Amino acid sequence: MKCPLCRNAGNRVIESRQNPSGTSIRRRRECNHCEYRFTSYETIEEVPLTVIKKTGSREKFDLKKIEHSIYRAIVKRTVSHSSIEDLLHTIEDEATLMSRSTHEIRSETIGELVLDKLFKIDKVAYVRFASVYRQFENVEEFVKVIETFASDTLNLENGEDSNAPLFMKD
Repeated sequence: MKCPLCRNAGNRVIESRQNPSGTSIRRRRECNHCEYRFTSYETIEEVPLTVIKKTGSREKFDLKKIEHSIYRAIVKRTVSHSSIEDLLHTIEDEATLMSRSTHEIRSETIGELVLDKLFKIDKVAYVRFASVYRQFENVEEFVKVIETFASDTLNLENGEDSNAPLFMKD
């Protein structure tokens, strides 16, 4: 650390204090050459999480984009705001943990995280999000997804393996 007055690199720390939130350390220093006293701050350098898109391009992780997509999926549903906040924090935490070594995560991985969490909260929101995320192009794709988790629910309720179709087909 160079002295701001004489530009000498030699100095000593006189006092160190951590700020109340614990995010930085304030250090009082004294230049060994001119005895000028100055303050420096030490903080953790955070490496931002980067999302690798399907096209291969990279962009900074933006939780607001995920939040917007989730709110579009739950419109007119009875999902509490606190559930959504918890969901967003969980997704952000899991994405950060998954990308710990490289600080990069694929957009597909984030999409699957969102789908997994939405499925547990609201099945209709899950189908809405899946229809956009997986780019459904026809009604049959909707029916297939709905039949999959409807048959899983019937199996759990009946304690048996039921393959009865949820929708009648012509």
